[in-house]
Amino acid sequence: MQIQELLSLLETHSGKELMFQYDTNKFVGKNYHITEVKHLQIDSVDCGARTDAWNETIIQLWEAPSEVNKTEGMSALKALGILKKVGRLRSYDSASEVRFEYGNEEFHTAQLFVNDYEIYGSELRLNLAIQKTECKAKEACGLPSEKTMVAETSCCTPDSGCC
Repeated sequence: MQIQELLSLLETHSGKELMFQYDTNKFVGKNYHITEVKHLQIDSVDCGARTDAWNETIIQLWEAPSEVNKTEGMSALKALGILKKVGRLRSYDSASEVRFEYGNEEFHTAQLFVNDYEIYGSELRLNLAIQKTECKAKEACGLPSEKTMVAETSCCTPDSGCC
């Protein structure tokens, strides 16, 4: 999901409680705060020597220990207000991909992408997911597709020419 899509979604559902599901039936606690918004410019080279560049917006979520018994989460309107304020201080690339940075005692800190969203009663639920790492230069490295790849195949074998 791009930042512009997220802002539009929050505006459309501003009266809803904003919740985040990070795993099956596991939600960020209602005591969460948006503690940081990062604007990242990625400039990369993959193992096939291909270059790429893109922007990402990382929104950090933190659960306040002093509010652990909170019964209502942040409204989509409040989240929208925070994100708009950030946008006035540091402009967004409207096409930047959004990720949410989150972790707790049961879940390692990770940057999660928005897999999809749903309206569940009075809640706007963003369903987050982990993006697996992958070799982006499979073809250049002579690797078979994932369906036929064997476990011991490596993207960067010494004679592959891609590393």
